Amino acid sequence: MTNRAIAHARLRNSRLVGRPLDSAQDVVRWFGAVQSQDVTGAFWAVAQRMGSRTTFEDLGRSFDAGEIVRTHALRPTWHFLAPDELRWIEALTGPRVRRANDAVGRRRLGLSRADFDRTNEIIRAGLADGGAWTRDELRARLVEAGVPFRDPNTLGHIIMNAELDGLICSGPRRGKQFTYQLVDERIPPTREVTGDEALCELTLRYFTSHGPALVHDMAWWSGLTVTDIRRGIELAGEALEPRSIDGKPYVAAAGGFEPARVPEPHVLLLSNYDEYLGSYTDYAPIFDTTLPKARTVADVLGVHIVVRDGLVVGGWRRSIGRDRATADVTLLMPFTSAERSALEDAAEAWAQFLGLGCELRVTTA
Repeated sequence: MTNRAIAHARLRNSRLVGRPLDSAQDVVRWFGAVQSQDVTGAFWAVAQRMGSRTTFEDLGRSFDAGEIVRTHALRPTWHFLAPDELRWIEALTGPRVRRANDAVGRRRLGLSRADFDRTNEIIRAGLADGGAWTRDELRARLVEAGVPFRDPNTLGHIIMNAELDGLICSGPRRGKQFTYQLVDERIPPTREVTGDEALCELTLRYFTSHGPALVHDMAWWSGLTVTDIRRGIELAGEALEPRSIDGKPYVAAAGGFEPARVPEPHVLLLSNYDEYLGSYTDYAPIFDTTLPKARTVADVLGVHIVVRDGLVVGGWRRSIGRDRATADVTLLMPFTSAERSALEDAAEAWAQFLGLGCELRVTTA
């Protein structure tokens, strides 16, 4: 398989080509978790797997209704999860991430596990009976309870710990502000999934939606160990297929190595945290090998991503105004007129998703 063949298989498995999914929850469930520290970019990533008329406002309503929830779960960073899967995914991935968070808390902030347990109880009591706090309100309640804030990062670590402990997750937005609610208030009781069942399910989910991928890719994505991932592959049995490509041991769902039929020209504007790119340690299979490798990493990975025919060929920066969305695109190779037209269509689709007019500016490095 060539880079292009791997990329085309990933385009299909990532649901960027083929039949769209019906809802935001379907998209999040397909991946297991969708990276979401940049909410605008994450909403766009979800919308690209749905029907072409899906808007930012549509996804905001789904989020506020609790059809998808946002929390720290993997690595650690924020992810969207399906609500009925939060508890078992958090129980599987949270402990390793929490240990890393504890180490930072002790070393930089002087916070012990006992301190985190105390702040959890303050949060639990304050949010009981359906309460929802903004970040500022949460900080004010903790200060009122006597929690010292000697470092600007203290609040973030307290919140992250409460999320990793499965205590809180996102609540409905209040205007443009995000809120936190107790998991047990936000999400009804769900079936318990533990141990090998949880590990097998998350492993299947990753290699089905991200494959062909390496064991180390999933280990990085999930925060689990390489040993954990190999165990998950063993548990999955024939549902997963291993294949050596250029001497590297790739894994995909059974049939997942088959390249998709990609329409030509096919151009996408992806968020820099899109699961198509941001879920791997090895970026090589989705870069155009005709581009200077050193420049692609330096010029592209720090911005949003332009993908042509499944391969990364440039970056873009966004500017969102009151009535216009501007995409400033830097291409690392010239486009044909047909590819430029496809790029214009991609920019227009992004602006329509935001409910705004579109301005596209293109330069070639």
